[in-house]
Amino acid sequence: VQLQASGGGLVQPGGSLRLSCAASGFIFSAYAMNWYRQAPGKQRELVAAITTGSSANYADSVKGRFTISRDNAENTVYLQMNSLKPEDTAIYYCHVNYRRINYWGQGTLVTVSS
Repeated sequence: VQLQASGGGLVQPGGSLRLSCAASGFIFSAYAMNWYRQAPGKQRELVAAITTGSSANYADSVKGRFTISRDNAENTVYLQMNSLKPEDTAIYYCHVNYRRINYWGQGTLVTVSS
């Protein structure tokens, strides 16, 4: 299993970014996918989750601003982040639980600052 995240960067408050996570090594369409983040000095937290049927759930802190989606033809999960705030600054990780083992992408850094 491999997860390759990309799309992070520096953005001003109120701006937008779109993260991507390309997956391989398993039948992507058969597994729920998640985005987590870890801010400096804080524990890793679940940001958004998407089921195999594309139902989505979000942390309260990002509801209405972030959208998770998936493209099963491209084996890719996305996180569209709008109205970004400084408190969204973190390393973002894509995640899958495959055969009871947690797999993580390498993380992509999002910095929200003026």
